[in-house]
Amino acid sequence: MRVLLLGAAGFIGRELLAALAARGHQVTAVVRRRPDVAPLGAYALATVDLNRATDPAAWSAHLTDCDAVVNCAGVLQGSRSQSIQAIHAEAPIALFRACEAAGVRRVIQVSAISAERDAGTAYALTKLAADDFLRSTSLEWTVVRPSLVIARGAYGGTAFFRALAALPFVIPVPGGGGEEFQPVHVQDVARIVVDAIETEALVRKTVDPVGPETVTLRRLLEDYRRWLGLPPATVVAIPAPMVRVATWLGDRFGGPVNSTAARQLAFGNTGDAAAFAALAGFTPRRWRDILAAEPAHAQDRWHARLYFVRPLLRFALALLWLVSGVGGAFSVRDWTPALADGTGLPLDVSAAVLWALCAADVVMGVLVASAWRPRRVATLQFAMIGGYTAVATMLWPAMWADPLGVLLKNIPILAAVLAWGAIEEDR
Repeated sequence: MRVLLLGAAGFIGRELLAALAARGHQVTAVVRRRPDVAPLGAYALATVDLNRATDPAAWSAHLTDCDAVVNCAGVLQGSRSQSIQAIHAEAPIALFRACEAAGVRRVIQVSAISAERDAGTAYALTKLAADDFLRSTSLEWTVVRPSLVIARGAYGGTAFFRALAALPFVIPVPGGGGEEFQPVHVQDVARIVVDAIETEALVRKTVDPVGPETVTLRRLLEDYRRWLGLPPATVVAIPAPMVRVATWLGDRFGGPVNSTAARQLAFGNTGDAAAFAALAGFTPRRWRDILAAEPAHAQDRWHARLYFVRPLLRFALALLWLVSGVGGAFSVRDWTPALADGTGLPLDVSAAVLWALCAADVVMGVLVASAWRPRRVATLQFAMIGGYTAVATMLWPAMWADPLGVLLKNIPILAAVLAWGAIEEDR
């Protein structure tokens, strides 16, 4: 079948793309920008920004000769560049209307088991709005609402849980760590989606893929630590006031610790395992069986340990550029004669060059802090630092012998830039 897959670059979407392709389906992967997905295998790419695709006409061309649609696009919390209302509700609803108009009957909506009105978050309410609209149509719909989805890779909440589990000496747990999940492997979720496309058994049904056992957050973290091959650590309960401070910071500066994540966690992520097994026709793997079947490697430990290093590295580099730019502005008058003497430029031109460089440093600091196009920004940083070092070497070679390492420090800074550019990418 010819399948249009929204959210193909996401944590679940990548696995669905592989599963659908393995079954011989012709998949068109809808991504926000190219290249967001690069699996082995044949697929077509369609670039669509769900923030803007809120009219059925935006989807018409993508539905030509299409047999089925799968929507697994989503964000946990909106931002200035990502409208959660558009991504979760307005764009999917426009797509569902376009499917009705184009005669595309089979539509699978990948939602979340916590997409309930009582959860009260924008995440839950916008997901629910799309779910309810789809259920009101005459389409051959299936709404898939998994609990915590586990895969060999990690993103979002699962990456954060692994990072907490990998911290040295202690495992911090918000509150008492009694929040409950029923982890389900992504391959079991993919199996349900494929069945919903290929068979009639799940048409006009809401399916809640959940694992066969309930696992508390505390046990999840302890098991992840054992899975990573790390020595046991003391579990430390984080008081509620500290959790609120962390979520407040997350709301303003980004990251998986935010008010939405906290409220969704408190609401719960459990369902009826027996009902799911009966409807699906199979029993998903148990939590520890999943871990045992996919042993951790050194790369998994790298990712878990670097999770909290990454924002620290971003902050340090951003601070370096901002302080360099702002501090340099106060020294333009002192450095102007030295630059003019070394280059032969007029004083006013030398001053203008220094002011421009200070402004460039500030701009670079802002770009690093916002994590905008990390690899591109890392390249620009490398070029700027390399350029500064080369010019300083030509004009003032004695600076290499400075006891404070004025130029020598650029070597570890360049290494830090390379490391940040390599690990900043989420997916």
